[in-house]
Amino acid sequence: MTEAWQQAFMRVPELLAAHVQLSFSALLLAMILCLPLAIWATRAPKVAAIILGFASLIQTIPALALLALFYPVLLGLSALFGGGISALGFLPALLALTLYALLPILRNAVTGLTGVSPAAKQAADGLGMTAAQKLRLVEAPLAAPTIMAGIRTAAVWTIGAATLSTTVGQASLGDLIFAGLQTQNWTLVLTGCLASAGLAIIVDFLLGVIERAIRERRKVMAWGASAVIGVGLAVALLPMLGSRDDVVVIGAKGFSEQFILARLIGSRLEDVGYKVRYQDGLGSAVVFQAVASDDIDVYVDYSGTIWTNQMKRTDPIPGDRMLTEIEKWSKATHGVTMFGALGFENTYAFAVRPDDAANKRLVTLDDLARVSSDFAFGTDLEFLERPEWAMVKAAYPIQFKEARSFNPTFMYPALSSGDVDVISAFSSDGRIAANGFVVLDDTKGAVPSYEAMILVAPGRSGDDRFMNAIKPLVGAITVENMREANYKVDRETDKKSPTQAAQWLNMQIKNGKKQ
Repeated sequence: MTEAWQQAFMRVPELLAAHVQLSFSALLLAMILCLPLAIWATRAPKVAAIILGFASLIQTIPALALLALFYPVLLGLSALFGGGISALGFLPALLALTLYALLPILRNAVTGLTGVSPAAKQAADGLGMTAAQKLRLVEAPLAAPTIMAGIRTAAVWTIGAATLSTTVGQASLGDLIFAGLQTQNWTLVLTGCLASAGLAIIVDFLLGVIERAIRERRKVMAWGASAVIGVGLAVALLPMLGSRDDVVVIGAKGFSEQFILARLIGSRLEDVGYKVRYQDGLGSAVVFQAVASDDIDVYVDYSGTIWTNQMKRTDPIPGDRMLTEIEKWSKATHGVTMFGALGFENTYAFAVRPDDAANKRLVTLDDLARVSSDFAFGTDLEFLERPEWAMVKAAYPIQFKEARSFNPTFMYPALSSGDVDVISAFSSDGRIAANGFVVLDDTKGAVPSYEAMILVAPGRSGDDRFMNAIKPLVGAITVENMREANYKVDRETDKKSPTQAAQWLNMQIKNGKKQ
């Protein structure tokens, strides 16, 4: 087994346990909700139409969107009730997956209960059974195989959808998939997919055994399969018994630079005795609210992102003044400490292929505007909805013939292959130089400064040991070395992991080679 596979499989047990905890909790909660509703629905046809209609409506919402929608809802509830409700991690993922599991269980339970033979019901009535006795002794046993079939379907759906919980900060096997997609580490992607698929197949098989045992009235088989599931759940719950004292949660957005910087901060904190946990793949809006709510302890953001997205500012000012105003604003309004800038800038940079730059004489964004009607524009998943794009369009008469959004991993290959003609690249990305792309000058200063900076949660701001551990990172990273670290992760050959790139970056700092 290669080192890459070994490293990938080393992460599976912890993530598999978290995946099992989440998916089975959601499935159990869905069953608790569905079975009483199904009984009610079989007694009231109008209620059945409403309940099944609602469950069907939930299924039309993409699972990723459903997960994202619960974050602002829970954040609002937390503010309303004075805190105590976590808007990040397990709770929003649990609620979203529970809703997603409702339809197959509800539909099969209603179908099974309404499909019970009228003759069996009449016989129960003839024996003088009460409604509760008839349900327990006649209807439920006869409907059980059909209900179990719905639970099997819901289990497979839930286990698959649970991989998306990474986007709201909940650990799952999706951590491997999302990280692998971003860094083009297909070993991680395959490991995450195989582990998730394997879990779904095993669970479906065991539930199928229970379904068969119920149909054939074989109690030993049913109890045996249930015992295996119970043992699996017990093993998955063991990590919850360990101590969680003094665990630092480090947030990261969904691209390589963020993964590297999170591990760089994590290594510094581990050196002084902290236990560290990472929450990768968070969106720009989610991650800032998470640090403000103490759901995460620290992360790296960029001055332009806070300036435009959080402070709603569009006025261009010098980078040093922007940092000062961000520091005052974040502390006064959210209690978040802007601990310091890392020393490099990662701004949006419009990049084109070198042959287009030469043939069409493209040097500035004004030049790009001149030919934009013939160009296809490729961006990351956020850019077209960000204030920066509106600011660029206000400054330059750009009208692209089409715009397409990509995961950043695929944005650069799309430009190389000609699928798009210009991309909203990141200035600290090593793939710009590696591909020979030409970055166009923003002569009007439409895009604000994007200094990388450390943001610390209110709950950690008074922790001197914590602050002293990360202090050496302030002003210690230049854009050249950040590009090199990024390229170690993003290149196609001799690829390094974010942890290895962070170790290299840390070594440069310790050797006095400021980055």
